Amino acid sequence: MGNLLKVLTCTDLEQEPNFFLDFENAQPTDAEREVWEQVDVVLKDAKAVLDELQAYKGAGQEIREAIQNPNDEVLQEQAWAAVVPLVGKLKKFYQFSQRLEAALHSLLGALTSETYNDPTQHLEREQALAKQFAEILHFTLRFDELKMTNPAIQNDFSYYRRTLSRMRINNVPADGENEVNNELANRISLFYADATPMLKALSDGTTKFVSENKNLPIENTTDCLSTMASVCKVMLETPEYRSRFTSEETVSFCLRVMVGVIILYDYVHPVGAFAKSSKIDMKGCIKVLKDQPPNSVEGLLNALRPITSDTSSPLTVSQIYTRLA
Repeated sequence: MGNLLKVLTCTDLEQEPNFFLDFENAQPTDAEREVWEQVDVVLKDAKAVLDELQAYKGAGQEIREAIQNPNDEVLQEQAWAAVVPLVGKLKKFYQFSQRLEAALHSLLGALTSETYNDPTQHLEREQALAKQFAEILHFTLRFDELKMTNPAIQNDFSYYRRTLSRMRINNVPADGENEVNNELANRISLFYADATPMLKALSDGTTKFVSENKNLPIENTTDCLSTMASVCKVMLETPEYRSRFTSEETVSFCLRVMVGVIILYDYVHPVGAFAKSSKIDMKGCIKVLKDQPPNSVEGLLNALRPITSDTSSPLTVSQIYTRLA
C-alpha cells in the first residue's frame, strides 16, 4: 500500500504494531464501499451541524426582557418567537447524534468483524473506514467544545420548556409545540445537560454495540480503539510520519482522534485506559499532548482530566503525568 508505512516499536506494554494511517487521502476499496457510503451520508451533514452550532447566538436578550416584564404580552410573544426556531436547531443537533451513533455502529461492525485476525489488519486494510471513524471522533470533540462555551443552548431550552409548561397550565395553544413534544423534550434536555453530550452519546453507543454483539469478544472493540490511539500517537511523535501531513489541520485532527479513542476505550474497557493492563500507552499519549502549544490542546486535556481523577477535583496535567511516571 503506497499510503501506508509500517513501523514496529517497543513500548512499556509489549511489542505492538504502529503504522501511518492516511487520514488525508484514504479511499474506500470495493469491500469497504457499502459501509463507507452509508457513513458518508452522515458525515456530509457534520460540517453543517458544526457551522450552525458555531453561529448559534441564542435568544438571551429576548428572554431577559420577557422575564423582567412578565405582564408585557408583546415581549412574551417576541421571546417565544425567538426561541422556537432555536429549539428546532437544538432538536436537529440531538437527532444528528442519533444518526452519528448509528454510523458508529456500522463502522465498529466492520472494523471489529472476524474478516481479519486483529485490529491492525483491519485498520491497515480498511483505511477509508478507519478515516471515517476518526472523522466521527473529530466531529464529536469539536461539537462538545463549542457546546461547552455556549451557555445560551441550555438557557434557551430551559426557557422553552418553562414557557411551554405555563402555556399548558393556562390552556394557551402553543404554535411551536409540534416542534418538540414533551417526551422528546425530556430526552433533549438530558442530552444537553451533559457537559460533553456528543461524546456521551458516542460512548453510550459504543457500550451498546458491545452489549448487542455478544458473539464478538469485547477485546475486538477495545483493541480496535487502543490500536487507533497508538497509530495517532506514533504519527504525531515521529518526525518522518508527521512530515507527511500536508496541513497543520491534520495534526489537530490526529490529536482529537487520539483523545477521543482514549475516552471511548476508558468508557468501554472493564478497568479503563489508565490501568496497568491497558493496551494504550497513556504516558506516551499525554507526552504528545504536553509537547503541543498549550492553547492548541487545552480543550483536549480538559476532556481527559475527568477520567483520570478519582477525587472531586480533576487532576492537572502535571499530576496526570506524575501518576503515569
